[in-house]
Amino acid sequence: MPGENLTREEARTRAELLSVTSYEVELDLRSAVGEGPASGPRTFRSLTTLRFTCAEPGASSFADLVAPSVESVTLNGRALDPAEVFDGTRVALDGLAAENTLVVDARCAYSRTGEGMHRFVDPEDGEVYLYTQYEPADARRVFTNFEQPDLKAPYRFRVQAPADWRVWSNGAGELTSGVWEFAETAPISTYITCVVAGPYHYVTDSYSRALPDGSTLEIPLGAMCRKGLAPYFDADDIFLVTKQGLDFFHENFDYPYPFGKYDQAFVPEYNLGAMENPGLVTFREEYIYRGKVTEASYERRANVILHEMAHMWFGDLVTMKWWDDLWLKESFADFMGAFSMVESTRHRNGWITFANNRKAWAYRADQLPSTHPITADIRDLQDAKLNFDGITYAKGASVLKQLVAYVGQDAFLEGARRYFKRHAYGNTTLGDLLSALAETSGRDMTGWAAAWLQTAGVNTLTPELTLSEGKVAELAVRQEAAPSHPELRPHRVAIGLYRRENGALVRYARAEADVAGPRTVITELAGQDAPELVLVNDDDLTYCKIGFDETSLATLRAHLGDITDPLARALCWSALWGLTRDGLLPGREFIAIVLRFAGRESDIGVLQMLHSWARTTLAHYVAPARREETAAALGAGALKELRAAEPGSQHQLTWARFLATAAASAEELALVEGLLAGTESVEGLEVDQELRWAFLEPLVVDGRAGEKEIEAELARDHTASGKRHQVRLLASRPTEAVKAQVWAQVVESDELSNALVEASIDGFEQSSQRALIAPYAEKYFAAIARVWSERSIQIGMDIVRGLFPSLQDSAATLEQADTWLLQHPEVSQAARRLVAESRDDLARALRAQECDAKAG
Repeated sequence: MPGENLTREEARTRAELLSVTSYEVELDLRSAVGEGPASGPRTFRSLTTLRFTCAEPGASSFADLVAPSVESVTLNGRALDPAEVFDGTRVALDGLAAENTLVVDARCAYSRTGEGMHRFVDPEDGEVYLYTQYEPADARRVFTNFEQPDLKAPYRFRVQAPADWRVWSNGAGELTSGVWEFAETAPISTYITCVVAGPYHYVTDSYSRALPDGSTLEIPLGAMCRKGLAPYFDADDIFLVTKQGLDFFHENFDYPYPFGKYDQAFVPEYNLGAMENPGLVTFREEYIYRGKVTEASYERRANVILHEMAHMWFGDLVTMKWWDDLWLKESFADFMGAFSMVESTRHRNGWITFANNRKAWAYRADQLPSTHPITADIRDLQDAKLNFDGITYAKGASVLKQLVAYVGQDAFLEGARRYFKRHAYGNTTLGDLLSALAETSGRDMTGWAAAWLQTAGVNTLTPELTLSEGKVAELAVRQEAAPSHPELRPHRVAIGLYRRENGALVRYARAEADVAGPRTVITELAGQDAPELVLVNDDDLTYCKIGFDETSLATLRAHLGDITDPLARALCWSALWGLTRDGLLPGREFIAIVLRFAGRESDIGVLQMLHSWARTTLAHYVAPARREETAAALGAGALKELRAAEPGSQHQLTWARFLATAAASAEELALVEGLLAGTESVEGLEVDQELRWAFLEPLVVDGRAGEKEIEAELARDHTASGKRHQVRLLASRPTEAVKAQVWAQVVESDELSNALVEASIDGFEQSSQRALIAPYAEKYFAAIARVWSERSIQIGMDIVRGLFPSLQDSAATLEQADTWLLQHPEVSQAARRLVAESRDDLARALRAQECDAKAG
């Protein structure tokens, strides 16, 4: 990644000097098909005409471009020597006029890493598919620009493509004389421009809405995927959620959707979940389900669709000035995704998923050494890339949920409406939003912002209960913070008191209160009957870790499954997971609670999360000497629940998938083998292609199946999805030769695409193969500085994070990480952050294992 960075100070200086008038971008993508060059990268022509003004005529600046070569550069009619002005990442611009026209004719490279113009060849039919992905700064891999969010401009794209292709961009397009011409966009930032091209399967619909002025808003809708996925493409459900979301946002934002059409492209080998390009949202194609999935999968997809739609206002219409305020779009979109989904679609349990899943991501990120305030200090583009994290998304969304409780929903939404109208097509900072919210709520937002947005770390709220004659004499909430981040925040919380009634654990008293400082007495609950469970942050109003008094913890151990309210139950599961990660609850005890109560969990998304947590606990938090017996218990529990689940139900499918990851005994593996071969069956369980791959994996990892069986399965599923499964399973075979080959392909070569790098790493890292991959710990620390310097940032992140030797869980591995950090101060702070985060996860695992070992 040499020379590709851009600092905040450079961006600020350039924004003070320049203002962009327009872009005209011409791309010739016909080179995407046919034979590639004998050597060097496959490239396409990119011709950019960039018009801009300069506040200080005579000054110098630069444009951004990452390309193998530049044919010509013309500034204000003056030809410049590309060899003199282009260094591979920047075009030097000297002697600028008040008004300027820059024309750059370049050869840009197709990508195999999901950055820039990604080129994918479908193994099923040989068809080529293209799409662009830019955030935070990869538009410069496709056309010449000023790659920073506050230099907005309108764009016109013209694209030449193979004759049998169709092309899409942000604006509406039509084919004219063999060239796709696209309507000029509204002023937008570089990173949300987009081009999708290829023989995609395309479905259309439309949305209309009467506006207050008497006119009708008409929005053409489109959705697309690869031809190979067309049989599985449920566009009707995608359009249904899309229309419901458009209704919700129009009703609540009072600002009509501003970008004309609304296409949604599901594309292969995508690095992200989705990207909010106005008029052309891109999603990873895994959101098209090839087999039977649970309702939780459809909920997850609906949430992503609505998250990206919220960006049309929060991020696209109004954009942060620099990446410090990334939360101004991502936190809002994460909150609005859940809020709009619960309010407008069939997925009414979205806040349960948010409490149990999204916030777990935030709590982990907020306890890492790299934790940062929601409004982060982003020094450069590499910082920005890594700050698409659990704090910016899920913690920010949690804090916004707290803000709604603090100022009221009406004031919050009215503040958003004023914010859009005041800053439409502009760029903002934290103060712009706070001023709008202060106006509508009547509250001083500076103190709230200082506590919640400008400090890092997570508080823990724990009840302190004093009883007298079977009644609550005093109930207080103790607030604590880590010494490294001691801020105690104001929390608006609900405290629930629970007791058993007719075999159920139900809430019989509740109070909302403002908690501040180290200890707050909740006077409203004095005199209530003694509870069996005190749940702080009932209803999940604030962002905090939840502690329990001893009585409450004992109640959860014995009766967690008796809690009737699904949100309260999810909060308790999340809290127990937090105690396990913190080394306060033995890992084996957490798994025992999961095995005791998970079979009664009604919310399928929570159940899937429990399975994920149980797998992580076994791999990282159970004492090494007790792993084998714990794995046996987990596998036996999975088999028991599979057999007990209702035939054909979502729960049956979820337990079947969990058995595929937990099978340990000969009986369990034999059942999996029989289900795959068709010699065994479970009533109601349909073993479709995706489940076949899931069942094959434990057999390969255990050595019961190998290359022959993997290749036979690929022959049944000769698709892009099948290829990813094949690569992952080949990498998971338990031999030294396999691991050496995978290491060479991923670390020593750049031949694999981003998706296949990810699949290879997933297969390489198997918790049951610790001894087999132990030699690669030393190789990892020897290689990562070079990898980071030579590979793209996405691949660098995948390797540095994915191959960290976390399964070599010993003090020696911690020492190796510490030594590397000490001896490599020159390596990018972004790379060092990834190593430090993984090192912290390992240290946490060792503390948890110590807790588990002490439990006997």
